[in-house]
Amino acid sequence: MSSSSDFQQDRHSFSGSPQKWTDFELPGDTLYYRFTSDMSNTEWGYKFTVTAGHLGRFQTGFEILKQMLSEERVVPHLPLAKIWEWQVGVACRQTGHQRLKAIHLLLKIVQCSTQRDCDLTLLKPLWQLFTHMENNLCHDMAKPGILLPLHRALAELFFVTENRVAELGSLQEYLLALNTEDHLHRCTAQ
Repeated sequence: MSSSSDFQQDRHSFSGSPQKWTDFELPGDTLYYRFTSDMSNTEWGYKFTVTAGHLGRFQTGFEILKQMLSEERVVPHLPLAKIWEWQVGVACRQTGHQRLKAIHLLLKIVQCSTQRDCDLTLLKPLWQLFTHMENNLCHDMAKPGILLPLHRALAELFFVTENRVAELGSLQEYLLALNTEDHLHRCTAQ
């Protein structure tokens, strides 16, 4: 299956038992498919269902939330604490572009929150991911390279968040909440 007639774009190939098939999304309004039998079985073939007319659930939610967070008159009416909690969970569970988009929304929430709307200590799993990436970068100093998009996104999120927490006067509590006791002992020893 593909989104192009030459089967070169957005190609998905399946063979074997139905358990090997997975849901996927194709951009555009046309699906091209080709069924080829190797004649080794006398089974019926495959059945698949196509649902059209909407963006993927994640992308739709991302676009709606991004737009709402961009509207100054809408932000005060949003349940930012709950949205924050959801987005941190999404950023922790997702990978790739979806994780980057969730981090982008977290950054927007931090920038538009005016009071202690968000439990910033929920960022602890992302902080651990970031510090792991930082440690790996320090060990590979012999190989200069470009920071990965995820590393850059997390660096910006934590830079902006740390500034916001400093403005609110709770930087010490925030830093203590994000770090493990073991990490604090290592820092003290250094």
